[in-house]
Amino acid sequence: MSLDQEEARISAEYLRRSRDLPVDFYAWNKPANLASHEQAVRGCIELLHRARLFPLSDLQVLDIGCGSGTWLLEFAQWDARPEDLYGIDLSPERIGKARLRLPSADLRVGSASQLPWPGESFDLVSQFTVFTSILDAGLKRAVAREMWRVLKPGGVVLWFDFRVSNPRNRNVCGIGVAEIRSLFEDGEMEGTPVLLAPPLMRALAAHFRWSIEPLSCFPWLLTHYISLIRKPRSKS
Repeated sequence: MSLDQEEARISAEYLRRSRDLPVDFYAWNKPANLASHEQAVRGCIELLHRARLFPLSDLQVLDIGCGSGTWLLEFAQWDARPEDLYGIDLSPERIGKARLRLPSADLRVGSASQLPWPGESFDLVSQFTVFTSILDAGLKRAVAREMWRVLKPGGVVLWFDFRVSNPRNRNVCGIGVAEIRSLFEDGEMEGTPVLLAPPLMRALAAHFRWSIEPLSCFPWLLTHYISLIRKPRSKS
């Protein structure tokens, strides 16, 4: 399969989801969605804080597969200036919504395998559940190369994605630590599993919210992985 064909498949799958899923499927008024987002935010902030990158003041930040800007808005709350936020997505509709929410950000419709920005432009390049939707190994490598190219020496990739596959959805594939390392071979990586398995999270969030944090101490119950991958600094 060519890269163009894989990207067309991904675009078609996201269009199908937007058509078939209820409008409020990912809404934060649903307890499981809110609990998952809170865990993801906390995990990201903890890693960035340890790396001395939080708050995001004065950092140039790019989000790959930014969608309608959910995580870019989060970054703005973490003190990134709106004019220092950048994003790219295959969907013109999602980019259109993101531009309404973040008119000062630089948001493009296009492929993350051919980023339109110069090399070494960004302090932080993020991806949230993008790679799990890419089934073609060649496209994964192409996107990772581009993320690495536009990242400044000493900058970091912020990674958040499934580490296990969903047996009910053949359009996604989990990515383990070894594969992440293979995509960014020169990087120094640290991370941690996060998020209770979605069926378990949905079962507990509405009436047994207190049980989520204790159960999150058991890695085998966690389906996602948050990581920072630091690009080596230039040799003097």
